[in-house]
Amino acid sequence: MDQFPEGGELWRMTLENSPVGMTLVAPDGRLLAVNRALCEMLGYSTEELRAKTFQEITHPDDLAADIELLQETLAGKRSSYRIVKRYFHAGGKIVWGDLSVSLLRDPDGRPIHFISQIIDVTAQREYELRIAAANRLIGHQRRMLEAVYDTVDVGLVLIDREGHYEGMNRRHHDFMALAFPDGHGGVAGQLGEVFQPDGTTLLAREEMPTYRATRGEEFDDQRIWVGADPITRRALSVSARTVHDPSGEFAGAALAYKDVTDFMRALEVKDEFVASVSHELRTPLTSILGHLEMLRDRTDLPSDASEQVLIVERNALRLGHLVSDLLHVAQVRYGGVQIARTRVDLANLVRDALEAVRPIAGASDIDLLLEAPDSLPAMVDEQRMRQVVDNLVSNALKYSDPGSTVRVRLAASDRRVVFEVADEGIGIEEAELDRLFTRFFRGRQAQQRMTPGTGLGLNIVKAIVEAHDGEVQVRSEVGVGSTFCVSFPLVAP
Repeated sequence: MDQFPEGGELWRMTLENSPVGMTLVAPDGRLLAVNRALCEMLGYSTEELRAKTFQEITHPDDLAADIELLQETLAGKRSSYRIVKRYFHAGGKIVWGDLSVSLLRDPDGRPIHFISQIIDVTAQREYELRIAAANRLIGHQRRMLEAVYDTVDVGLVLIDREGHYEGMNRRHHDFMALAFPDGHGGVAGQLGEVFQPDGTTLLAREEMPTYRATRGEEFDDQRIWVGADPITRRALSVSARTVHDPSGEFAGAALAYKDVTDFMRALEVKDEFVASVSHELRTPLTSILGHLEMLRDRTDLPSDASEQVLIVERNALRLGHLVSDLLHVAQVRYGGVQIARTRVDLANLVRDALEAVRPIAGASDIDLLLEAPDSLPAMVDEQRMRQVVDNLVSNALKYSDPGSTVRVRLAASDRRVVFEVADEGIGIEEAELDRLFTRFFRGRQAQQRMTPGTGLGLNIVKAIVEAHDGEVQVRSEVGVGSTFCVSFPLVAP
């Protein structure tokens, strides 16, 4: 075959047995010879492929670049070239080929034909295209996240497992300028102008949100104030979530700082108003109750008037309890509960509290059971502890149905006092348990039953118990009942 150079048989064997697609191409583009590998690559028989030109099997979008290189080679500007281009497969699909071309000339320098080698790189090319598309998508998402990261009105911080700051958004830079006017070292737990919710006590290192986060803690709504100047300082609500590596090991944490200054200022105004109104109400209420007591002791009143006096006194006492609760909440807000410990027999205190409400329990057909020792002396604030017992027992009765049982238990164990009230009432939804002890909160079940209440009782209980270095826990199931358990260190007299 004259299309093969001298030593044609060797060329023919090389062409036919090469695993790489090979073809000899005339200067005008005709395919003079093709090997089996190229036929299999493009899906044509030898005769079908030799009847075509390279222009016919090349994708039109890649043809111009191929021809330009071919013309430069014919013109002697280069002796060979290489290009990755697309070919048409006989079945209609696209085949990507890595084409290497060299030009064979005769002794006088005239072009004879091109020797072309084509490697099928379709899989590689498709993989590269998928990677490129994925990278474009990742880049777009990264830019979107960066835009969101820097425009949200929440301070965001990322820290690594060692507590080093990996990044923060613009909003948090504003908070950092207030909290650390002298600069920040970029390490969790650094102390600065960061205060507790009272706005006056500086946070210790172990209380700093970033330090807690590096210890693997997850939390919501840690309230802090930042800034030395009370006029410009901001109140922040901080939440933290841990970050884990693919093996599940702790890798760092993400923290969000939300500005709640307006909310906190509004709470202050509300508390001041409540405290002021409560104080103003207490004086006339004291006078009213005093005169009602004098009327109740009179013997010359008609029987119907005596009943009316009792009704007025009962409602005045109810209003007095509400005023006391409001004042108590204000006291907790401004400095916490102050307690005065004295020697108190807790067993007698609980028995007296239950005897006071037995008529209410009996009227509601509720069994009120007590399990307590004969005596349990302790150093507590008697008035405050009576508030705890009264609130928990009255709640149990209030939310129980006729025919049910309220069980009260008092015990001492491991140098701790345990006081427990269990009812068979309406129960509390799991989603509401975290908010149960917040001020003015009332559960959905209570609202649906239109049970009277202010939502202050449990907040007061929690504050009093914590003032005794104790804690309150609750277990509840809707339709089954609730159990409140108070425990605090036994301080013996």
